[in-house]
This record gives sequence, structure tokens and C-alpha cells, in this order.
Amino acid sequence: MSTFAPFVANPSPAVDIGRPGVALVSISRLQSLCEAVAPRYAGRAKFFTVREGYGAAVAALQAYVDAGSVDVVLSAGSNGAYLRENLSVPVVMVKVNGFDVLSAITRATATWPQARIGLVLHEAIAQELADLSPLLNVDLRQRAYRSIDEVRHAVDELAAQGCRVVVGAGMACDLAQQAGMESVFLYSLAAVEEAFERSVELARVSRQKESKRVRLNTIVAHLRDGVAAFDEAGQLEAVNPAMLDLLGLGPAQEAPKDDEDTPARVGRALAPLLRETRAADQPVDERVEQIGGRALIVSCVPIVEQGARAGFVVTAQDALVAQRIDRSLRTSQRPRHLVARHRLDDLIGASMALERVRRLARAGAAHDATVLLSGESGTGKELVAQGIHNASRRRGNPFVAFNCAALPEGLIESELFGHEEGAFTGARRGGKPGLFEIAHTGTIFLDEIGEMPAALQSRLLRVLQEREVMKLGAGRATPVDVRVIAATHRDLHALVEQGAFRADLYFRLNLLQIKLPPLRERRADIAPLARHLLERSALQYGLSAAALERVLAFLDPLFANYAWPGNVRELENLLARAAIYIGDAASEMSGNSTADALPDWLAVFPEFGRIRPAGGERITEASRPANPGGTAPRVSPSREDALRALEQSGGNRAAASRALGIGRTTLWRLLKG
Repeated sequence: MSTFAPFVANPSPAVDIGRPGVALVSISRLQSLCEAVAPRYAGRAKFFTVREGYGAAVAALQAYVDAGSVDVVLSAGSNGAYLRENLSVPVVMVKVNGFDVLSAITRATATWPQARIGLVLHEAIAQELADLSPLLNVDLRQRAYRSIDEVRHAVDELAAQGCRVVVGAGMACDLAQQAGMESVFLYSLAAVEEAFERSVELARVSRQKESKRVRLNTIVAHLRDGVAAFDEAGQLEAVNPAMLDLLGLGPAQEAPKDDEDTPARVGRALAPLLRETRAADQPVDERVEQIGGRALIVSCVPIVEQGARAGFVVTAQDALVAQRIDRSLRTSQRPRHLVARHRLDDLIGASMALERVRRLARAGAAHDATVLLSGESGTGKELVAQGIHNASRRRGNPFVAFNCAALPEGLIESELFGHEEGAFTGARRGGKPGLFEIAHTGTIFLDEIGEMPAALQSRLLRVLQEREVMKLGAGRATPVDVRVIAATHRDLHALVEQGAFRADLYFRLNLLQIKLPPLRERRADIAPLARHLLERSALQYGLSAAALERVLAFLDPLFANYAWPGNVRELENLLARAAIYIGDAASEMSGNSTADALPDWLAVFPEFGRIRPAGGERITEASRPANPGGTAPRVSPSREDALRALEQSGGNRAAASRALGIGRTTLWRLLKG
């Protein structure tokens, strides 16, 4: 099988992804030597024969070069020099050394003794041969050429000077024979073999480099970020479609066109970045610039090769796209504890005071205004804050809660604003984002704002005014889009008058104030709220429907008369305690029940001892509330109480036990005496 594939007109070039391609270009006797050597390298390269020269050879090769089928061209003389200037692939020249020249002259003198010899060399004559000619007893005349016309002229001159033999390249030999002279071909088989070796190795390396370049270009072309590469002089070397689109120079879905003005326009748009990076010899990292009417996040990094700067790479990203990606990442990757679980509908009650809270909260949720929640501890300030967040356009984004009284001053600053690596002893490696950054696009709830140290109040004020945070140890501020909801149980206005709270921060926070009423001011809501809370935790405490009703009936006196200093938090605590004791005691169990071992009911539920009925007298042991459910715990009954209950129940011990709020075993012990 032949290893040669001659070029044809209008071919359909295709890339050979295996062996690299070498084109053998010659219009003279060099071709036969190439054909003799090529089979030895058939396993390492694919060879193409081109029997054309100069412009015709370029035209024949160009399609194959563009398609990547030809990696290297092998040629010689002026033909090779012409191809080197007009092709984008490497051109390996068959080199003639001094031994080849002497060998050819020796063959000429041996064949035609005493004949005048003309030597035709490419580009320059060999002055050493001119000096050696008398010593060699050779009548030698030399001529140099750079083009076909100069070859013809040189042969004509040598013929006119009486040269009988011409030593030179194939074209010179052909022209000499046409003029009636003898000829000796200058190129040796060894020179052609050496050229083949260089061509095949260079083709292999070129194919590898081209493969990497194509792969890299394919990757870069499909990047959403814009990428442009420049040489050290600032000349554009490569640019992907995304960069052209970002600069307003072409659609991102199309490949860059070979517009002669495109490199200049890209260079002009990015020239300030290149100048700054060159002057400072430092990269420009993620800066927001207005280029081509768009806000772009740009970076410019020097390319360093072998210790020296060789160019620059500029990357660009649409700032709006970056914001959307950032928002998506923050939303999808935020921890579960950054999710607001409650809604405004979770506020249980129908009192006018609570309805006012709902109305103000919904009005605040419709805007991004800062909200200040005030009220006693346990009134549900965080629940309202979560409800405002979930009723706003920020729902689905982070909800971050922080108690300003929970940490020392130094830790509060680090938690809220974050820190860079090495900002202080013990700082987290790599730094840490603050809660304001974590809450970006969402809501941050600052509980107990009245306890915030004075030194941090000014930093919080700056965040509210400038909408940016400065990490500890950072050199620049980070913009944040955060809705702030603050809460306090203290009178901030009084703290301002005392100088304990900044007036400007107070006025910034007090844009929309919502005061949450304590339970004692909305007593009509306590019973339905207690039922809601108890039903929500009925499964946890194993409460049946009947036991739940007994618990609510037992606590009913507190709903109407107790002051509830702990508000909803205290109510939840009391309901849990009652569910454990009353619910268990109310279930009819065989044997001893919890109620049998229950100590004085007033010790377990001291709240009954703190209620003040209408007359203002504190409830005591003697004036304890009635036993509404018949099963609630009370003071241990006497034997007389047991006998009376048994008589009233017609001798039914189970009924007597329920009436006394004790187990049947305890009743049996009392009756036994």
C-alpha cells in the first residue's frame, strides 16, 4: 500500500487523529529522494506529496493546514523559504552542509575532469570554497539565488562564462540540462533523512500542542465567563465568544469572526486593565468595572513563562449574573437553622391587641423598612420576626437570628461582621463570613438589641446606613442586601436619655415599631393559645383528648388570674409540666400512678400560690381552686375523706378514687386505716 496521498483539486480535508501529517513539497529531483526515505517513517507519520511550488503549493496546502491534516511541511531552497513565509505551520528545510557540497563537486570533477564547474546555492555563496578552489585545482564559479527567476539568471550567467557542469538544487540542474550543460544534484540522501527525522518529530510535537490548544479553545469557548489572552505587548492572541458578548462586540452563541477590527476593539476596551497590571506587576482581582455599558466583574492576571512575564489573561463576568448565582448558592446551601419556620398566622388569638400586631407586621413585611419589636420576654418577638420575613419578598432567603446579649463584645463583633484569616489570635483559617454576609438577600434578626455594647453600636449603624460590612482585618467593605429586624424588652428611649444607647442608632431602628402585648393584657387569647400549644405537643406527652381537656380545666384559674410574667414562654413551660403530671395522673392505671407519689400540688404548681383573685387575697392551701376535672392532684386526703367519697359513690371504689384524685391502691390504704 502506498504511503503517499497526492493532493487533488477541491478536496474534503479531514483530520487524522492518529499519526501527524507531513507534506513533502518539491517540483524537482528532491521528490524522488523523499519518496525513497518516506517508507521508513510510515509508522510515525502520514505523508502527502505536493508536486507544486510557491503560490500553487500554498493554495494546495491551505485547506489541509486549516483542517489540521498537515502539521509540518518539508521542502528545500527558495520554494521552502516561500512556504515558510506564507503558511501557518512549521516548514522544515532540507539543509545542505559543506560535506554535501564538496561531495557533489568531487563527483563533478571525477566525471568531467578539467571542466569549469558552476555552483548554484540558495541565499549565499560559500566564500570558503572560493578560497579553496586553487588548492583543489577546480575552476569553480558560484552564484546565489532567492527565487525562480534568480535561478534562471544564475544558470544563464554560468553558461555564458563557459561552465560545462552545474552543481545545485533540482531546478538549477533541470535548467542546466535545458541549456546543454551537465548537472550534479546537490542534495544527499543523508541530508533528506536528517530533514525527515526533524519533520516527523516536529509534527508529533505540533500535533500534541494543537490537540491541547483545540481542547483548551473548546473549553474556553463554552465558558460563560469571558476570557481574553494578550501577549506582553498587549496584542490580542485569543478571545472567546463570551468575552465578545460581554464587551458588546458579538453574540455569545457565535464563534468570534475574523474581523480585522475585532482584536483592536477588544484591546481598546481592556487596555486600562492591561496598563494597570503591567505598571503594578500585580494581578487585578475581581474588580467591578463599567465596560461597554455593562457592569462587569473583571480580573487581569500576568502570564509568567520561565520566570518572565509573557502576557496577560483577562477574565470577565456579568455582575448581574454573578449576583444571581450568589443568591442561588446562598439559598441552596444555607444551613437548615437559617430558615424561618413561623408565619404571622401562627399568632394565636383574636384580641384587638394581637390583631394590631398582625396588621403592623403585614404592613412592615410589604416593605424593606427596618422593624423594631418591643415587648416583655417571652411575648413571641422572634415568631413575629419570622412571620414578617415569610410574608415579605425575601421569603425563601436566609433568616439569621442573633442574640446580642449571648456573647462577649469581641465575639459579637466577629460573629456579626466576620473576620479575615489572621485577624486575631485564634482566627479561623481562611477567615469566616459574618452573619450579615450569611443573611445576604434575606433577614437578620437582632434580639436583645438594647444589650449591644456601645462600641459595636456605631458599626451596626454604619451597616444600616451604607449597606456594607467590613470584616475584621479586611481592607475593603463587602456590600450586603439585608433586612434588619431588631427586638428588645427594654425601653430604648430611656436608654438613649441615659446615654447607654446611641440616639442615631435608635432613630435608625425605630422606623417601624411594633409593641407586642403581654399575656395579661390579652387574657381572652390565653385559653385558645394554651389549647393550640398543648395540641401541638400532645403526641410528645402521650395525651389523649380527655387528658388534654383535664389539663386545660386544671389550669383554667391561672388563665384568668395569673400575671404571667414569663408570658408565652412561661405558658409553654407550665403546659409541659401539667401534661407530665396531670395527664399521667388522669389516666386510669392499675396500681400506683404518678398521682399516688405526687407531693403537695402547690409545690409542683407554685403559680397557683401567686394568683390574686378579684378580692386581692393570695390563694393558699385552704383556698385552693376546685378540682374541675375530678382527677387533678390535691392535698393528700384523710381516711374520713376516703369514707365520705366512697359513700357518695355508692361503694364504687374506682369512682371514689377519681373523686379524690388518687389511685385505687392509695384509697385502699386509707380505708384500711
